[in-house]
Amino acid sequence: MFRKIDDKTYASPQITVADVAEAKALGVGLIVNNRPEGESDDQTSGAEIEAAALAAGIAYVAIPVSHAGFSLPQVEALERALASAGDAPVLAYCRSGTRSTLLWALTQAKLGMAPDEIAARAAGAGYDIGPIRAQVDMLAANG
Repeated sequence: MFRKIDDKTYASPQITVADVAEAKALGVGLIVNNRPEGESDDQTSGAEIEAAALAAGIAYVAIPVSHAGFSLPQVEALERALASAGDAPVLAYCRSGTRSTLLWALTQAKLGMAPDEIAARAAGAGYDIGPIRAQVDMLAANG
């Protein structure tokens, strides 16, 4: 269920409390929730995931991304979250994993990773950055 984007980052569709144990087994040190609360009736609440993560010794942060799109404050929040995790892997999730991957892509572009490498890593995990490729290119050029 967790898709490896790079050596430090996994993206995933909506996780459950039980999935936190799998994250712990992978050495995940931070769970990033990119899903707004109440997006669907069947989603596990962020509060439940946060409680399970903290009980397992995993840090938790919510950076919700709605279907309205991405903003620079969200990119900067993920940048800070990734830095706070140190060398520990990070698991980011949303409904399908797409928004988490796209936010990761924007953040990596801001940090200076080449857009083609970002696209290849996302594709390797099964995600397409096509919808935000122009923004990735812009952030990489200005990074």
